Amino acid sequence: MSETLTEPRPGGHPGALAAVLFDMDGTLVDTEVHWDVALEELAQRLGDTLSAPARAEITGSSVPTALGILYRDVGVTRGAGQQAADDAWLQARVAELMQTSVPWRPGAPELLRAVRDSGLRTALVTTTFRAIADIALGHIGRHFFDVTVCGDEVPATKPSPAPYLQAMDALGVAAAACVVIEDSVTGVTAGLAAGAAVLGVPSLSPFTPAPGLTVRGSLTGVRVADLQAVLAARPVADVPG
Repeated sequence: MSETLTEPRPGGHPGALAAVLFDMDGTLVDTEVHWDVALEELAQRLGDTLSAPARAEITGSSVPTALGILYRDVGVTRGAGQQAADDAWLQARVAELMQTSVPWRPGAPELLRAVRDSGLRTALVTTTFRAIADIALGHIGRHFFDVTVCGDEVPATKPSPAPYLQAMDALGVAAAACVVIEDSVTGVTAGLAAGAAVLGVPSLSPFTPAPGLTVRGSLTGVRVADLQAVLAARPVADVPG
């Protein structure tokens, strides 16, 4: 079950921005560096190294999907028990690394504070499992979010729209009133499929232009007014009616 910290606040009229839904890894904080270390260490434990294209493909994916890409890249086959052990090792290693450092992405803390101060509803929607996300939230600040949805609390992970739809439902807002902020192709796909406008800030892989997607190089200098413009820029045909 996802975590809701406060009661949803009343939203605005149709077409007005009511909520901002943030991805975590690579968007708000640079935990991707910890996943890089852990994935490379796991690849070495399996007797090889992880290629750059495979690492880019993993960005934004669930751990089972990431392991499948890693196995394919290093050329190994693992049984169900071995996969479960690799999953547990990988998550424990990332959790260990995150205990000491969870650095912000450029512009992220300023935008998060501005969104919160504006009175908009907020959600954190991450593929990361709750146990690890809670470590990051200890650094970020739980008070910034009305709702948090993690990868082990949804029926399907990104690129499925399920995580974002679950967060919108918990917030009590319509997709047409939401902006999703994402750094990966997987996350952008999920946000658009959920019916939200999306601000994409690519970390490893560039984005293919798509209706409803606005791309910025970083979150530095992004204001609430810019998020309102992202929502307004979405073609009317893409707004669920």
